[in-house]
Amino acid sequence: MTRYLIIDDEFIAHEIIKGYCDMLPNMQLMKSCHDALEAIDYLSKNTVDLIFLDLNMPKLNGFEMLRTLKSPPKVIVTTAYKEFAIEGYELDIVDYLLKPFGFERFLKAVNKAIDTAKPNIDQKTISEPLETLDKTLFLRSDKKHVQVNIQEILYVESAGNYLKVITIDQTITIREKITDFLKQLPEKDFIQTHKSFAVARKHIDSIEGNRIMIGKQVIPIGNTYKTNVVNLLKS
Repeated sequence: MTRYLIIDDEFIAHEIIKGYCDMLPNMQLMKSCHDALEAIDYLSKNTVDLIFLDLNMPKLNGFEMLRTLKSPPKVIVTTAYKEFAIEGYELDIVDYLLKPFGFERFLKAVNKAIDTAKPNIDQKTISEPLETLDKTLFLRSDKKHVQVNIQEILYVESAGNYLKVITIDQTITIREKITDFLKQLPEKDFIQTHKSFAVARKHIDSIEGNRIMIGKQVIPIGNTYKTNVVNLLKS
């Protein structure tokens, strides 16, 4: 569950962001704050995973508020002012959304935040290795958005203008190029083996000749991508 906070002095902005988040699973609104001081007070007593932060607010602007936080959570800036983008990235924000933004752009920012978020570790999980803490992506398929655990992706297969994402228990078809999709995945965990295929290293059962076996599925190795497989065998 991703706990989030909206900080914006415009009521319509709260409605839009909450409406978008309500379309996604595992997004929990903790509080809607209408100025920076209200947010500072809330964050002094509570923790969240993600902040949607406006910049132009009374009393204290968004970046000034951000600088007061000792350990800020992930931040997605939502503003009508593009001239402050560089300053935002200097403060290590996740993404910078220019109002008005659509759902697709919003979704990309949320995916990025979830993928890079540092998990809040309490006493129950402090002994668990970080590798066991899941990272997920939201994939748009058939007019809905499906949350997928990256560790459960077996391989992906390009099919024309579409891409099949095969996981342990389902196949999800999305409209995206394989090269663009791979940019969203951890580079060390996935390798492209063919112009139409990429596989998860951890799920490879065997490699023989020009093919890779994942369960009963045969994945081809294209001539252009043999170097990727050779490097895998050396690692």
